[in-house]
Amino acid sequence: MADDQIFTLPDFRTQGGQTLDLRLAYRVHGELNADKDNLVVLPTYYSGRSDQNSYWIGADHALDPATYCIVIPNLFGNGVSSSPSNTPVPFCGSAFPRLTYLDNVTCQWRMIQSVFGVETVHAVIGYSMGAMQAYQWAAQLPDVVQRVVAGCGSARTSEHNQLFIDAVCAALRTDAAWNGGNYNFPPTKGLEAFSVAYAAWFASQQFYSEQMYRRLGMDDLAGVLTFAKQIFMSHDANDLLAMAATWRAGDVGNTPIYQGSFARAMAAITARGLIMPCDTDLYFTVRHNEQEAALLGHAEFAPIRSDFGHLAGGGVDSEALAFMTTKIHTLLQS
Repeated sequence: MADDQIFTLPDFRTQGGQTLDLRLAYRVHGELNADKDNLVVLPTYYSGRSDQNSYWIGADHALDPATYCIVIPNLFGNGVSSSPSNTPVPFCGSAFPRLTYLDNVTCQWRMIQSVFGVETVHAVIGYSMGAMQAYQWAAQLPDVVQRVVAGCGSARTSEHNQLFIDAVCAALRTDAAWNGGNYNFPPTKGLEAFSVAYAAWFASQQFYSEQMYRRLGMDDLAGVLTFAKQIFMSHDANDLLAMAATWRAGDVGNTPIYQGSFARAMAAITARGLIMPCDTDLYFTVRHNEQEAALLGHAEFAPIRSDFGHLAGGGVDSEALAFMTTKIHTLLQS
């Protein structure tokens, strides 16, 4: 596997108006071809890092590095790219600015232009917050993105989804050790509460009622909670909140050229699209994605049948992964 590389963006002005030095960590699999037309962007998801996108990559997977140059940019806030936990004063910890999807995509495009010198991107593919970045790429840079794949994500964060984000973040902040984000040691109780609240949503009701977690090697509900804690307690608390703030504010209509119009932003997307919600996802519903797909001129709407809920898009359900792989292969070759 490749290692992360760092692209620096000095004096970057955020969408919110703050200026700071940023570092974007990214990983590359495969090589750019002579025509520079095989580059695929594969952004990371909430709490994910570049190495955790590996289920998409390989000779028998959706993206073969012998065919494509696959670039995986790490989301700001994930602890690898610039984040509250690794940014120096005066923007460290709770003072870290809220970065939007527009900020992430602007920096990712600058990196790709500088490092690879391409004028177009063959595809942007993402799961969850990666899918939301893919939507942002397609709306922000319609002349650049040729294909877009959104798996278990959306072009705009729904109000119900915002309430979920508010709830898990509130659970984290209940720990007195959090201290307004100015903690001297990790707010462990808050991180545990965050993990438990999150676990209730990342899979479907059927996943729990039918004890489908046993297929993932978890014996009982306590095993699921241990799994969730291993994910989220490996992150800094302010990092989790920074990524959540990006997620909560997601809306392609807030790209400046569209002046807040979601419909205009969606209509501007010219990329051939593949929109794949999971039919039991509690975050990004089939109904919302169907409404989004209807606003796109060149998109296939292909729901994933799985009782794994949101986790289905993350590679844990072999049947769902095979379905996504087949669909992505077809799109990339079109």
